[in-house]
Amino acid sequence: MSVSLADIRAEHPEVFSDGCPTRVVLDHVMGKWGILVLMALSDGTQRWGVLRRNVSGISEKMLASTLKTLEADGLVVRTAYPEVPPRVEYGLTDRGRDLMTYVLPLMGWVAENAPAIVARPE
Repeated sequence: MSVSLADIRAEHPEVFSDGCPTRVVLDHVMGKWGILVLMALSDGTQRWGVLRRNVSGISEKMLASTLKTLEADGLVVRTAYPEVPPRVEYGLTDRGRDLMTYVLPLMGWVAENAPAIVARPE
């Protein structure tokens, strides 16, 4: 089923306008680090160190901030286990997994087309 912007706007007239919550969500989800963290977690629950390695180039501060934002948005769950040493794992919530059913095809398209787009003649 194909959905157009007109279809979305018919249901949500203020969508994408200044001050609309969609802009906040798009910023969190589609920002450089948000999308990479979500993509990494789409493979399953991960501990901090594994997640940081899987999101190459992210600083500890940015990973912490991104995870906190995605957790507040209800897309990521943080599970702390009462062990010594402490063990913390991150995974997608049901909403996060649902989101990734839409994002993964987009990322497949990006992976397929990125070389040609980046190599365009100047």
